Amino acid sequence: VFSSVNFFLSLYRFQACVYFASVFQAMSCGIHYLASVFMAVTPNFVCGIPGNVSSVLSYNSSESSIEDIWTLWTSTENYIVVQLENGEIWELNQCSRSKREASLHLAYEYKGNKSVFSCSDGFLYDDTKWKSTVVTQWDLVCDREWLAKLIQPTFMLGVLIGAVIFGDIADRLGRRRVIWFTSAGQFVFGIAVAFTFDYYSFVIVRFLLAMVSSGYLVVAFVYVTEFVGIKARTWASMHVHAFFAVGIMIVALVGFLVRTWWVYQILLSIATLPFVLCCWMLPETPFWLLSEERYEEAQKVINVMARWNKVSTPCKVSELSSVQQDDLVSGRMGDNDPSSAKKHTILDLFCNWRIARRTITVWLIWFTGSLGYYVFSLSSVSLGGNEYLNLFLIGAVELPCYIIACIGMDKLGRRNTLIPFLILSALICVLIMFIPQDFNTLIILANMAGKFSIGVAFGLIYLYTAELYPTIVRSLAVGSGSMMCRVGSVVAPFCVYLRSVWIFMPLLLVGIMALLSGILTIMLPETLGKPLTNTLEEATEMERNKKSCSGKTPPAHSGAALEKIEMFGQEAVSTEK
Repeated sequence: VFSSVNFFLSLYRFQACVYFASVFQAMSCGIHYLASVFMAVTPNFVCGIPGNVSSVLSYNSSESSIEDIWTLWTSTENYIVVQLENGEIWELNQCSRSKREASLHLAYEYKGNKSVFSCSDGFLYDDTKWKSTVVTQWDLVCDREWLAKLIQPTFMLGVLIGAVIFGDIADRLGRRRVIWFTSAGQFVFGIAVAFTFDYYSFVIVRFLLAMVSSGYLVVAFVYVTEFVGIKARTWASMHVHAFFAVGIMIVALVGFLVRTWWVYQILLSIATLPFVLCCWMLPETPFWLLSEERYEEAQKVINVMARWNKVSTPCKVSELSSVQQDDLVSGRMGDNDPSSAKKHTILDLFCNWRIARRTITVWLIWFTGSLGYYVFSLSSVSLGGNEYLNLFLIGAVELPCYIIACIGMDKLGRRNTLIPFLILSALICVLIMFIPQDFNTLIILANMAGKFSIGVAFGLIYLYTAELYPTIVRSLAVGSGSMMCRVGSVVAPFCVYLRSVWIFMPLLLVGIMALLSGILTIMLPETLGKPLTNTLEEATEMERNKKSCSGKTPPAHSGAALEKIEMFGQEAVSTEK
């Protein structure tokens, strides 16, 4: 906690304003990522009937209307018997209905002839919890159930594509323009989802919403780390995850208060509005401007930062550019390796068996972290008890887990923090399987512990991946790991659906992946206190010379320029981050 407080105190006034304005919008990303847990819920339902009901009979009770029978309906395997005003008696199942041919009185058991019909008159839904969901809106049940199950995976597919597209656009057009567009897009598409007229338009608009939400989250990470100092960078990036978790908590709160899906969606989207109204005030990062040789604009931003931070002698862009040119010239003179200029590809991550083993392990950790994160989050509403409280607690448990992750990384090391939490999450998955289903409170607490442990591992893999690879392929390594993360998020909803096969199947899969990841992580080198490597040869030697590496001095990269920049609490985010 004290370390977290120190992080906030370490931010300069200008950087603090930019940081909190940017991460505020990360809440809306958490909101849209998990909104479907209540918006696409499937309530109890039975086949519709071709007439007005006079009497209703369930397995253990008799009522005058179907609305009164839902609270007593304990199993979807039971059918409901209804008698119409014209005297006809029907048996209503979830995906079919039967008309009794020769029944004169209302009784639950009947062994006579029946005529089976499809649900051509629609369905009757239990609206005691949810007045309306997208499932009830478009009858996404029975032979259309697969459409409901595609809602979250298609959203996550949009997350994957959006991360790739907007990450590249941000490098080409600047961070600020992408932040403007994705922020406005979250609001516009978020509201548009509530007014879609059919299932297919709903999925398409949600796909676009996923793209801009993912795009904002990716660019926001880069944006805030380019404005905060190197000492606060780890905590700054971690707390972006924390605001995402706050968004999950907001989903639980709004879901509890609003039970109509389109009103629920509008209220969730309004959370984006304050940032949309003020995001145009955010400046472009000086380092992107410098990389584009827009020196006058960069100088203006630096001068504004100096005034806000009350620095009397702001650094000059001319000084930074001259130092940068000197470093480039000296780097070229000292570089005798012609291969350093070649363009590297994903195959370089498998250049030898040590690096290949490291890459496979890192990819597996990324995939497992994302899979476990969303399996615990999405399945929280099915744990029993109050589903709104469950989701709220699953989001709230993330807040301390990122603090623990930061402290563990700095005190114990990256690998030594990652291994125990991966193995712990696997053990928790096994433990949950042995908890009796009647112990709802214990099950919820165990799931919170699982989300906590997988959250620690998921949070620190970003930085650990960057430190494991040399400069020439560092961006490729982090980018490919992020892609595996997105694949995990696409697979997670399907994994949750395996509960219908066996209630513990999702936990079993997450547990196996986490245990395997934890064991393989033992073979990774520790990077705490070690300099970043520049070549694949140096990265390979990290495992051979674990002790000797710590004695090396980090390579100098624009030292004078970075020293000047740190006066304003900032440093460039290059491929070394």
